Amino acid sequence: MTGYSGDDFYCDVAIPRREPLRVVFEDDAVLAFEHTRPFWPVHIVVVPKRHVDSLLTLEGDDTLAGSMLRAVQRVAADVLRDHGAASVTTNLGDYQDSKHLHVHVHAGTSRAERI
Repeated sequence: MTGYSGDDFYCDVAIPRREPLRVVFEDDAVLAFEHTRPFWPVHIVVVPKRHVDSLLTLEGDDTLAGSMLRAVQRVAADVLRDHGAASVTTNLGDYQDSKHLHVHVHAGTSRAERI
């Protein structure tokens, strides 16, 4: 989505599906979809459907933590199978542009490396 200027794209746009998404996995607690502005050729984002600020504030919610980890494992296994490699990352603090827990599952050379 172009022009979004809020600080929680996932709660504001992705989870309520205000824009079309290519969903790769979904259950009651987690949504995984192809990034709307991918940085890598394969770039999937995994988010909890309820607001959680970051990985650090997930503490104490073992049910959601387990759901997130299982979803990330499933998506990463699919990327590894289909592309031969996968990376899993998350951002914290100033690096986290959307203030909602999200995990990137990606493969390939980043846009910065391709320039």
